[in-house]
Amino acid sequence: MQHLFSYFDANRELWNKRTAVHKTSEFYDLEGFKAGKNVLTPIELGEMGNVSGKSLLHLQCHFGMDTLSWARMGVKVTGVDFSEAAIEEATQLAKETGTDARFVCCNVYDTQQHVKDMFDIVFTSYGTIGWLPDLNRWAQVIADALKPGGYFYMADFHPIVWMFDDDFTHLKYSYFNREVIVTESQGTYTDRNADIKATEYGWNHPISEILNALISNGLELQFFNEHYYSPYNCFANSVETAPGQWKLKGLEDVVPMVYSLKALKK
Repeated sequence: MQHLFSYFDANRELWNKRTAVHKTSEFYDLEGFKAGKNVLTPIELGEMGNVSGKSLLHLQCHFGMDTLSWARMGVKVTGVDFSEAAIEEATQLAKETGTDARFVCCNVYDTQQHVKDMFDIVFTSYGTIGWLPDLNRWAQVIADALKPGGYFYMADFHPIVWMFDDDFTHLKYSYFNREVIVTESQGTYTDRNADIKATEYGWNHPISEILNALISNGLELQFFNEHYYSPYNCFANSVETAPGQWKLKGLEDVVPMVYSLKALKK
């Protein structure tokens, strides 16, 4: 357990540093967001449909642009993230844009200690569970936060993507969650030359582990979809095959880049 605290502390410091770079990056286009741009992708917008009037808990929300995009669509939102810098930026962004939202800084596993409400929707997306070693605890948090009849929605990068090396030239890591993956991180996905050097700790999770964690915590799978493209240009050796759709070069129609799912709490 002590090792986990050390891993989380190191990763939190890394994300504090990344937040400083991300918020001024072209990738996130913060000025465009402030001017009214909705930064959610066609995947979650198409699959979740009209959510106006619902309450939503956003786990691992980074600095809140997705969370606030939901709020602009009439959703009552709460965002949770373990990075103090990210939550500070999210709170400031909500104030600056006049958007009603609540942001809480805590480890996702500790959500119930800090957020007592129950929600119509729990949401998470893109680059989230790879920072968590235990998906059963994660799924417990989700189930406990949902109202009966509420649902969990997730869109994230496919575990096949995380098998590749950082340059996306060959397979390097196991598909299965066998051990902590220790990486010497350089830069960040918005700027690979950014002055950020740190050791990061992650975990690969196969689809079976993800689905079984949710099912064993009482959630009923409504759909599971796989998508051949990433809606973000955040991986090396990728090519834009259509506007807003990036695939791995040479593997354009071979491997899935993203999966999405919806699971209901009865």
